[in-house]
Amino acid sequence: MTRPIRFAAALFAGILLPAAAFAEILSTEEALTERVIGNSEAPITIIEYASLTCPHCASFHAETLPRIKKDWIETGKAKLIYRDYPLDKYAASGAMIARCAPKDKYFVFLNAFYAQQKNWSSAPDPVKVLTQLAGLGGMSKDDVDACLANDALQDGILQMRLEGQMEYDINSTPSFVINGKKVTNLPYDDFNDLLEDAAK
Repeated sequence: MTRPIRFAAALFAGILLPAAAFAEILSTEEALTERVIGNSEAPITIIEYASLTCPHCASFHAETLPRIKKDWIETGKAKLIYRDYPLDKYAASGAMIARCAPKDKYFVFLNAFYAQQKNWSSAPDPVKVLTQLAGLGGMSKDDVDACLANDALQDGILQMRLEGQMEYDINSTPSFVINGKKVTNLPYDDFNDLLEDAAK
């Protein structure tokens, strides 16, 4: 096991049981439902549009999002809706795999894929490495293959991207919509100021 894969295994440990495969992957309808962190009734809605191959998205998830979660989401003041905006076919593949996982494991998969982005996205066969990572989370290769063969799921993810373009003029990642207002990637302090304004 390579060092990056060992690190990914540590991300999954204690959250997922790597030895136990899922009973089944999600249906297309379930896979395409909204993925939300926080209380659905929170007064502030943050919509994130991101791509799993986008380095700035990975940085946001590693550095800024934990602070937003601590200060805004876990306190019940805001919720975050994550929407896929794949910039290439490998980002789409990663998004499909994460959405096939059980809903309560979705953000675990997402965080592991972002944390290991440099390793899998630059690999000679990115899907092979994504499949290895998914295996650490309990998803079999057969499940990954079935997920990636689901054209309706891929179409739904691409439709999500198109709707972001049409509704909010999203054209880069990560982009955010805070209570209906589009903003681009910002340092935490600036992001916090926008949330403070939204809370008034």
